[in-house]
Amino acid sequence: MRPLRRGDPDSIGGYRLLRRLGAGGMGVVYLARSPGGAPVALKVIHAEHAADPGFRTRFRREVAAASRLSGRWLVPIVAAAPEEREPWLATDFVPGPALAEAVGSWPLPVATVRLLGARLAEALAEVHAAGLVHRDVKPGNVLLALDGPRLIDFGIARLSGATALTESGAMIGTPGYLPPEQMPTRGGELGPRSDVFALGAVLAYAVTGRHPFGSGLAAAVLYRTVHEEPDLDGVPTDLLSLLVACLAKDPADRPEAREVHEALRPRARDGRARPDPRVAVPDTEANWLPGALTRLVAERSAAVLTLPDPPTAEPDRATGRQREQRHEASDDARELNGPDRPNTTAPPAPPADRAPAPSTDAKPPARRRLLRLASAVGACVVGGGVVAWAAPRLTERGAGPGSGLPRHLIGLHADLTGPERDAGRAQERGIRLALADHNARADRPFDLALRVRDDRGEERRAERVADDHAADPEVLAVIGPTGRTGTKAVIARYQKSLLPLVSVSCDASFSARQEEVFVQLRQDETGLEVPLLHYLNNVSRARRTAVLDDQATGRVSDRAAETLTRLLHGTPTAHSVAADSADFGPIAAAVRAAASDAVVYCGDSPSRAARCARALSEAGFRGTRLARQPVLQREFLAEAGEASEGWLISTTYADPAELPKAAEFVAAYRARFERRDIPPYAVEGYDAVRYVARTMRDLAARGVERGALVGQLRDVTYEGLSRTIEFQSTTNELVPTNGLFLHRVEDGAARFLGRYDEVREA
Repeated sequence: MRPLRRGDPDSIGGYRLLRRLGAGGMGVVYLARSPGGAPVALKVIHAEHAADPGFRTRFRREVAAASRLSGRWLVPIVAAAPEEREPWLATDFVPGPALAEAVGSWPLPVATVRLLGARLAEALAEVHAAGLVHRDVKPGNVLLALDGPRLIDFGIARLSGATALTESGAMIGTPGYLPPEQMPTRGGELGPRSDVFALGAVLAYAVTGRHPFGSGLAAAVLYRTVHEEPDLDGVPTDLLSLLVACLAKDPADRPEAREVHEALRPRARDGRARPDPRVAVPDTEANWLPGALTRLVAERSAAVLTLPDPPTAEPDRATGRQREQRHEASDDARELNGPDRPNTTAPPAPPADRAPAPSTDAKPPARRRLLRLASAVGACVVGGGVVAWAAPRLTERGAGPGSGLPRHLIGLHADLTGPERDAGRAQERGIRLALADHNARADRPFDLALRVRDDRGEERRAERVADDHAADPEVLAVIGPTGRTGTKAVIARYQKSLLPLVSVSCDASFSARQEEVFVQLRQDETGLEVPLLHYLNNVSRARRTAVLDDQATGRVSDRAAETLTRLLHGTPTAHSVAADSADFGPIAAAVRAAASDAVVYCGDSPSRAARCARALSEAGFRGTRLARQPVLQREFLAEAGEASEGWLISTTYADPAELPKAAEFVAAYRARFERRDIPPYAVEGYDAVRYVARTMRDLAARGVERGALVGQLRDVTYEGLSRTIEFQSTTNELVPTNGLFLHRVEDGAARFLGRYDEVREA
């Protein structure tokens, strides 16, 4: 909610205006109070648009369409004046966020999405029974209330089979939620099953956090809607077949809204459908929203409950649109001049983000209004009065997004379902915790939202994901890629669009490091020998180290063996295992015979490393054994068994459970995802978002955009939970000591020892 501007009227049609809820080119939406004290949302259309006969006809149609509907999950019109010079309509006020706002920070739980779908399908069934087609079912037109969702905005609804009021070939609606038959090339007739297609897209978005046909240019989204299958990765099995049916290209293959409602309607344990929720709503359905969203709705309801009447504005003879234009110019001037400069373009106006101070003699809210709002904020009636449930400030992690602030969008380019899905999923979870943490901070200058795209570990899809992110003007920075597939081509695409790409887990040890958009927050593969060298030279002080070059793993092992042999103290010895051999027995015997006190396996194969570990154990070797990060996989621990005990592994990730300053992150992660162990790169994903947000904050005064971020990111030093993010001015690479760690295998698992240069035990 925003304060009224000086040129806004005091009241319209007997409704007292309290705040602005939104404004656009077509008009303004106000929060208003009815003569009886009930809150309403009042939409006013600018006079110049109402002068268009076609527009006014559509507005009359919206009033007529919404007035004939009375379903529980629809928002009824309580008053309207479609013939006024500036026509308006008033509906019940719903204090909850739109689905688009809620999912912008976190996909909804499956149970919530099932109830959401059941109730929206019920709403659409009533719309269709009245002979109407909504035509614009989308996340922005679904409001989340404490007792269930509400479908709003019948501005382009029309009778099924009626002729559209637009010029030939025009489309009305939202790309990504328009059915294929609405495309001009298809020429199909819109009907009730067109709304079902949009409902399927809305539910896919709610449960995955991604638009099923992607984002970006409208033409690209429309093309994918017609010619490609929806992206349903991450949709739970029990929803997948229903959403596939809803999103069928042919309307005849889609279910009706009532069938969707029946499929999603809550059922008792015996499999029977529960009673009509309008008659009795079980507690589990009444508490249908996640706790953070429930608190957000309650907070907004409480804010409405306590709003005082605004002071009476001075008379103004100008028309509503003239007043609007004058004060928009005043606001623009303040923005251009900055908060500390005098406004030389227009007379001073009250700050847009500060509500008028309540009058000292303001009357308390009317009793009827209090009772009307009591259920919305969990109030209870006590002794003839009302005690409102105090909605807490959203300061905890995982809280919902704020409102009224600029929104900056971050993309995630991840492998979530392919061969490297573990790293991708871990980063997504860490990133979502960072977003929730940022959006819960009272001092934030902007909100953050996330757009996730899954490349499935496929090269062509990875390139397409990069193109989609690059084509989406809202995406200001991207975290990723989380896997190694097609990295070179992917980075080149982001470079071409000057879109910052912040890498957490991807190893790009080729010339991509020179690309200015590519900000790598981990050491690449060539740096993993540094912790091993430091440990052997300065901690264990090994004198005879056997360096094992596993030729089956190619150039990686050869390069590591060469580096270690050249830089190790004492008398290192080089040994190699042929690419066509899996027998490490002779090497183990030679190591034992040479009285070596340490062994380094230089390959990157977990399975072959396990063979090496078993051979060394069988030969009776008990010295220090070391390897690099690629080896530290479940495969190595399982196949080596007890022979893996004591192995030291250099990594580019930390274990937040062993970092005191990450205690809050660990608690939030375990509570949100119900997992005791925290996988690699989860806390690093969290740090990446906070680092990008810090850079955005530094740029806020000048304006946050892609090019500015590219130029600023490496100049920022950020103290993260897992490491200090700081770059060398000469190489543009991460300071080496800040991102390399050591783990030791103990009791069949990897125990985090800390940053390599801080490890003291031998």
